[in-house]
Amino acid sequence: MQAKSEIVSRSVSSVHPSRSGNFLVKMLAALAIATTAFLAESVTAEAEAANPKYAGIVVDAKTGNVLYSENADRLQYPASLTKMMTLYMTFEALEQGRISLDTRVPFSPHASAQAPTKLGVRAGGSITVEQGILGLVTLSANDAATALGEMIGGGSEDRFAQMMTAKAHALGMTRTTYRNANGLPNTAQMTTARDQARLGIALRQHFPQYYGYFATQSFKFGTRTIRSHNRLVGSVRGVDGIKTGYTRAAGFNLVSSVQDDGRSIVGVVMGGASTPARDNQMRKLIATYLPKASTRGGTKLIAEPAPTRAPAPAAEVPVAAASEIELPHTAPAPAARYEVAAAATAYTDTPAVKTENPLVAAQQPAEMPSPTKVKTVAIKGSVAVPTPAPAYMPEQPDDNSVDQLTTASVPAAKAAATPAPVTEKGPSGWVVQIGVSSSKDAAMDLLQNAKTKGGKALSSAKPFAVAYANDGEQIYRARFGGFDDQRDAVNACKALKRAGVKCWAAAQ
Repeated sequence: MQAKSEIVSRSVSSVHPSRSGNFLVKMLAALAIATTAFLAESVTAEAEAANPKYAGIVVDAKTGNVLYSENADRLQYPASLTKMMTLYMTFEALEQGRISLDTRVPFSPHASAQAPTKLGVRAGGSITVEQGILGLVTLSANDAATALGEMIGGGSEDRFAQMMTAKAHALGMTRTTYRNANGLPNTAQMTTARDQARLGIALRQHFPQYYGYFATQSFKFGTRTIRSHNRLVGSVRGVDGIKTGYTRAAGFNLVSSVQDDGRSIVGVVMGGASTPARDNQMRKLIATYLPKASTRGGTKLIAEPAPTRAPAPAAEVPVAAASEIELPHTAPAPAARYEVAAAATAYTDTPAVKTENPLVAAQQPAEMPSPTKVKTVAIKGSVAVPTPAPAYMPEQPDDNSVDQLTTASVPAAKAAATPAPVTEKGPSGWVVQIGVSSSKDAAMDLLQNAKTKGGKALSSAKPFAVAYANDGEQIYRARFGGFDDQRDAVNACKALKRAGVKCWAAAQ
């Protein structure tokens, strides 16, 4: 090694005697950096190969074929990918004419108090719908997402979360449950990589007139220019969106849409160990699988469900029939997971805005509609404080039909042989549960809506709501009772499922 160094030194000296020392130092430094990068990449790749949170999928957006998948159907926390559905609901309301880009979005104390990142609009202030959209696609603003959800949900983020979940199921996202509009931590808010790929395709196919917002790279906010968290937009050829997400529990998530050379894919990476890890994995997936995508096809893969309108207070939003098109589950096994390195980094909140007029004109690509200049205005009167959705997911048996757990003292055999008595928990015997709600009235509304769909199977059923405590909050189970035996309860549940209402039977 020493001899080689001397040869290099002499060779450099013979070419540029006056600069030989500097050149040699630079060459050795470059060699050291390359060696360090190689070692770091090897160590990080090995660590990422054992990353228990990782899930990914790549779908050909023209044919629906799955080009790659790993843990694609495992439940994951969506984090700010939740805002993709908030935006879907916003675009739907725009398309229906229920709101416009200039409609004012009021900020309640609950919306204003959301954790960063956020726009920082004060309670009682407002922004336009368009500014809310821009805040979500660039800054991933939690306060703006909540404010939009409250407005579309008739003043309640809880109700909006029910609408989001219903819409997800109508789109075929069967394993997704939403509990808030922004993706801040909630243990009951779950999804899968496959479901997020389906949502990404639906956003592009159902709302092409608004989809261009996802390509926004920056917009003006007061004296600042807010740049998008999505680093792949503008840096990777063909990437036109869609959304990033991060919480400590979820890891680093990313959904990317790519259109190039007549091919189109949607990729999802969930549970990444860092921003570079997530982004580099997506780059690898795009480079590997975009060339394998089809140049033919192009019909809508995701059936457009019936529009979801703002519900009456405490009413359950009907679930439209899910798409008949299923994304295939087959996919080649990946050669490796990540080719990454770098310390984990998280996005931090922007400084507080010191102005009464925080939102001004947006800077967007030429094909984007011109943004509207707005002012923060005070809303006269009080602003209702909505009740946040509880962090709760009802226990569901694996087959989603029968829960054998007996929750009352009446033996099943006796309950089947005699009329079901009424206890403080409602009729004993077999019951059918359709969901939970934060109030008794809301639970009864859910039952009334479901009964109209159940037909003859529920003609003699008795709707009732059972209160129970959950983390200090009172929740109500919405149930039908009065079934003579398990068979009747299961048949009633099957009838509800055919009508789009989730349920399960249980012995009480």
